[in-house]
Amino acid sequence: MLLNLRKDDPKLLRDFLSWFRAQRSSPAPKQDNVRWLLGGSINLSTTLDGLGLLDRINDLDDESLPDLTPRQIEGFIVLMLANRGVTFERKLPGRLRELLGRPIPLFLQMLTQDLYRSWRAKPRRLKPADVDAEFARFITSTAAQDKLQHYYTRLAKYYAEPALGQAHALLNHLCTTGQDGSSRSVLNQIFDSTWPPDKQPVVHERKRLFQQLLRDLENDFYVVETTESRYNFASGIIKAWWRKYYA
Repeated sequence: MLLNLRKDDPKLLRDFLSWFRAQRSSPAPKQDNVRWLLGGSINLSTTLDGLGLLDRINDLDDESLPDLTPRQIEGFIVLMLANRGVTFERKLPGRLRELLGRPIPLFLQMLTQDLYRSWRAKPRRLKPADVDAEFARFITSTAAQDKLQHYYTRLAKYYAEPALGQAHALLNHLCTTGQDGSSRSVLNQIFDSTWPPDKQPVVHERKRLFQQLLRDLENDFYVVETTESRYNFASGIIKAWWRKYYA
């Protein structure tokens, strides 16, 4: 909505954000029983910062939803399968969690449902190999395509050049890495290589832009810092899908 407003009438966007801030500030929060909650899959602060309008929301605090814990993930899988009479090996929930990476609840539910459908079509004791087979099938399934394609196309909508091409370069590299992902220094080298020699910003500006891009990709659920100064795709499903179609 904000990008459409900016496209149609930049002044209207600024006026709307100013009006919305006034509504949040009057009466003062301590005297008001209304609390404002804004949600979305793209970081609002980053988007407005790119539009030069970050000052219109500096009264808001960023809150990230916590990730599901390994115990919660495996507990969900066990309940979904066991409650339907499905038998499976003890290592199966851990294998599915391993493939999912940082889980998106929708994909967790869809993959667990696919395992159940596979069992119903051919009753058996499910094994980790069945998880691998369903995961591979899911990546190319029609049911997953629209939901996964969203993560590719939304980059073009919210990231302007040269950040768009630089984000693609980093993600195209990360999707080919193993479970340990890639180091920050390697990602920085890839980022620096995207600049034409005659248009390369000075060192401190390149460093700032790299840090901002990496932070944006983290906030928008593309990448995660797995260990200190090492990064990987946040979602195992998105990584496998990206590798298949865009590497």
